[in-house]
Amino acid sequence: MNNLIKGAVCAMALGLATTSGIFIGHATADQPHMQAALDSLVAARDELVAASPNKGGHRLEAIRLTNLAIAEVHAGIAAAEW
Repeated sequence: MNNLIKGAVCAMALGLATTSGIFIGHATADQPHMQAALDSLVAARDELVAASPNKGGHRLEAIRLTNLAIAEVHAGIAAAEW
């Protein structure tokens, strides 16, 4: 079961990383602080994914919340384009 959750989290992280370019576009140059925040969140998520899994569920929750934060930054960048 633990491997199933880890696989799902990794798949979600890969999906978010793959689609990140769709939302950023030219906004990267226009929003350097949002892009810096996004870069930091992605780096943090990568570190969490690489960490050992035995953290009482807190590591997985941190990954989940980091993915949500990444999605919110993407949404903020997209909203600023309107």
